[in-house]
Amino acid sequence: MRMKENAKPGLFGQKHSSRDYTKEANWGKNIFNSSFPASLVAYMSDKGIEPVYLCVDEGNNLAHKYISGADLYGIDPLSEDAFYNFESGFSAFEKYYTGNREKIDLVMVNRATNENLIGLEVKLTALPDNTTKKLSEEKFSCEIVVRPPTICFLACSICEQFQSDADKNTLRRILNTVPKINHWGEAGEVLPHYMKIESAVASVAKLISNKQSPLVVQPVWKMINGKLSEDCLDVFVWSNLAILHMCYTGGDISASEISRFQRSLVWIYLMLKDYVDYDSFDYIRIVKDHSYGNANDKAFAIPGKASWRLLNSPELTHPRIGKNEIKNIILGGGQNLLSPERRFDAVIVNSPDLFD
Repeated sequence: MRMKENAKPGLFGQKHSSRDYTKEANWGKNIFNSSFPASLVAYMSDKGIEPVYLCVDEGNNLAHKYISGADLYGIDPLSEDAFYNFESGFSAFEKYYTGNREKIDLVMVNRATNENLIGLEVKLTALPDNTTKKLSEEKFSCEIVVRPPTICFLACSICEQFQSDADKNTLRRILNTVPKINHWGEAGEVLPHYMKIESAVASVAKLISNKQSPLVVQPVWKMINGKLSEDCLDVFVWSNLAILHMCYTGGDISASEISRFQRSLVWIYLMLKDYVDYDSFDYIRIVKDHSYGNANDKAFAIPGKASWRLLNSPELTHPRIGKNEIKNIILGGGQNLLSPERRFDAVIVNSPDLFD
């Protein structure tokens, strides 16, 4: 179906957004990678299809449930009151850390009350990745890259559940099960106590399992033989506590080196410890002073072969939104404004038949 001549470029559901989609600049670089997923959630919500929700049960085991678009955003994604604020500060987290403010990918705002409803990180991922592309389709999975700001937001979301002095004392007691470490920047001093650190973080997660909240929106787009698959798109949502499951080692650790996954849990432990001791934490200092020989550009990356055990589901093998529906999400000829600098953008630009 050809769009009307006067139809303006836009994305489904985003009636009110901090991005003006009539301007080409708002279809470039990394912008589309968060704009499109936000509208994919709105589109799925309109169709009554709920994203897969990775969360933890009361025993802190990873579980797959579903979450509605309204429960994810804190507001109906299609509401006149829903404002999509991209690359924004999220005030609910900012009181917990000092220094430069980190921007989160998407903050949903209620226009009627001006309330910031939720802050979400968005990670658009390709299915399969290099480690799973030669496997059978049911073993396809995605690489997930997590950057230090996500770890900061995760720690803030936990701090939010320990506001009163009594709650802080409870958190302090759990964290104090780790013996005193004098030089946290030295892997040799941290490693003997590492499993106690991991166990303390897991105990905190178990305690607040009934208060977990969504933090990362991970849409997947699927390719078969170099082309978009017919079963093309779906959305996975990670709760703050489910993200910790990307890092837990289960005791499989080196005697001499701290992995990026372990390092992320050490960062979280130190952020929580500073919060109970000083009411806030210096996120940049914690990351910088505890690199353990690894660069700090990313917290960690999970290849598809490893993420499969976490994501494995019917929706991963057969995403529920077809490639023929992309034209219902990218509106008004918006595809003509894309600059194909990222893989998903490039695939859309090179598949004009999607919009016939």
